[in-house]
Amino acid sequence: MGIKVYKPINPARRKSSVQTFTDLTATKPEKSLIKILKKNSGRNNTGKITVRHQGGGEKRMYRLVDFKMQKFDVEAEVKTIEYDPNRGCRIMLIEYADKEKSYHLAPNGIKVGDKILSSKNRIEANIGCRMPLEFIPVGLFVYNVEITPGKGGQLVRGAGNSAQLQVIEGKYAQLRLPSGELRLVKKECAGTVGVLSNSDYSLIRWGKAGRKRHLGIRPRVKGKNMNPIDHPHGGGEGHSPIGLKAGPKTPWGKIARGVKTRKPGKWSEKFIVQRRKKK
Repeated sequence: MGIKVYKPINPARRKSSVQTFTDLTATKPEKSLIKILKKNSGRNNTGKITVRHQGGGEKRMYRLVDFKMQKFDVEAEVKTIEYDPNRGCRIMLIEYADKEKSYHLAPNGIKVGDKILSSKNRIEANIGCRMPLEFIPVGLFVYNVEITPGKGGQLVRGAGNSAQLQVIEGKYAQLRLPSGELRLVKKECAGTVGVLSNSDYSLIRWGKAGRKRHLGIRPRVKGKNMNPIDHPHGGGEGHSPIGLKAGPKTPWGKIARGVKTRKPGKWSEKFIVQRRKKK
């Protein structure tokens, strides 16, 4: 994928860019692998907003992506590389030898006609092949990594991301995650060899609020522009500062910056070898 910049015929075009979609080989999804995606707009089952700034957006069909890849030792052929509106990376439609079809996350460098394989044993570490981390050569990059064996990939699923396998010691494999965090994962957990596609996704400049509304993202308003009843930063004359406070606050009065939000003593604490780097 590349980034395309249009001739700046208006202020929004001057500051925006779009994907080129030259890497796609199909325009319509496989009908048997899609379902209706209901909109929640950040509301829970009682209708209360639990996640702010969500709503609207284009209608989407959800692609049934297989994160487990548990059809073992059956070779599959890549049929198409497709766009998925629900994620940044591309997805690929594969067909197994028994004609069963499935959607998987597409890595960089995969092409139509390539063969991929998923196994519980040691296989050749080609791009798109999946196996337990203990059988993957140290130093290779992996994505769609499991935390619990057999549960399916939960780590490293964003566009352009990958984790590097550092070492295998005892019961665990050590991974360097995209955030820079060093983490231990059980060596029986599966990972897919490669780097996820569409690495240029983070370089897109959206340019105007309307494009974000198409994504289902509603406007955010600064607290200092609100009334005192709505936000601790509110009130004052004009564009006033936040006043004599210890620091920036959330809308609910809690300190917003410089406070650790991770629960102390969390069960997974022991698996973190080195924290991610602060930006």
